[in-house]
Amino acid sequence: MNNLILFVNSFLSYGLLFLFVVVLILIACFIGITMRKRKNAQIEVTEEENGTSTAS
Repeated sequence: MNNLILFVNSFLSYGLLFLFVVVLILIACFIGITMRKRKNAQIEVTEEENGTSTAS
């Protein structure tokens, strides 16, 4: 019985670590998407001020 408890404890520990890593990856993706959208908006404003457009 003791071995089963140790196994379940170890399994849940690695499961929790996996969930933590997945959450970090999702946060990083969200931050990256947000930063790219801001950069694209800034590029559009700069192009409008210069009177040039590289968009197809």
